[in-house]
Order: sequence, then structure tokens, then C-alpha cells
Amino acid sequence: MKIAKTPLIVSLVAAVAIAVGIFTYALKDNVPPATSVTQPDVSSTLFNASFDDLIGKKQPLSQWKGKVLVVNFWATWCPPCRTEIPEFIKLQDKYGKQGLVFIGIAIDQKDKVQAFSDEMGINYPVLLGEMDAISLSKQVGNRLGGLPYTLIVDRHGKITTSLIGGITEAKLDQLLVPLL
Repeated sequence: MKIAKTPLIVSLVAAVAIAVGIFTYALKDNVPPATSVTQPDVSSTLFNASFDDLIGKKQPLSQWKGKVLVVNFWATWCPPCRTEIPEFIKLQDKYGKQGLVFIGIAIDQKDKVQAFSDEMGINYPVLLGEMDAISLSKQVGNRLGGLPYTLIVDRHGKITTSLIGGITEAKLDQLLVPLL
């Protein structure tokens, strides 16, 4: 009986290994690296976008050309988003006078974003993106649609870094200082 089970177990292990290999191979092109440089034409897509701010006024992203930008797609229900926002506030205070602008593009309901913004004391532009922001984030490199998704844009309008997932103040500081 033991001998009859061995080929079955070996076959199952081999099948699982092959399935994992195929899945990993298929997925490898769909997962963005933690840090990647994107093409200049993607930057124009970003700067052509505009979203309402918290008072309902349309804000074109192009108004911040010439600044070092940290564009962060986030939501109030996203734990890593909530964790990194206080760090963004600190860095905006620290480098704002040197031309740094954080832009938070919320994928959430206005009342929740307003309450969270007020509670946290967010000191940078917060825009309401909803479905258009999800589409934009995918167009500028967020192929999985995950949150948070952060772009760093230099003064020339080039996206230098894209990150999916939370980022620490120290890592962000390291990426920003050379651009300021």
C-alpha cells in the first residue's frame, strides 16, 4: 500500500510545483518592481489629469510642474496609507520651502477624506480621485491597482520613482534629497 501512494504523492508535488512555476512566470510581468523609472510619455498623462479638491474646485496636476512632487494614491480604509501620511506631513514641512509638494489623490468618499484630512492635519493638496484616479494610477504604472501607490516626479516633470505599498520617511527622504 505504501508503494502505491508514493507515485501519487510524487505526482501531486510535481503538479503543484509546475503550477506554481507557471503562475509565477505569468505574474512576473504584471508585478511592478518596488522602484522603477517610467517613460516620459507617462509623465504627460499624469500632468494632463485634474481632480476636484476638498472644496470642489478642479485642480490640474500641471499647476505643480517645476516642483518636486510626491503624488500619492491612497484611501482612508487603507492601513499602510494611514501609516505613511503623518510621515508625508513631516516631509512637507521639512522640504516645502525647497520646492517639494506632496499631492494626495484619495480614492474614497469626500466626507471620509475630509474628516481624515482634518483629523491628521494634512498640510498638502488633497484631491478626490475616485474611479478616474484608479484609471490614472494604472496608466502611470500601478498595473495591480494596489494602494498606496506613490510617484516621485522631478522638477523637469519626469517620474523618477514609482512605489506600490507603504514607504517610510527615511526611504522617502533618501529619494527626495537628490531632487531638491
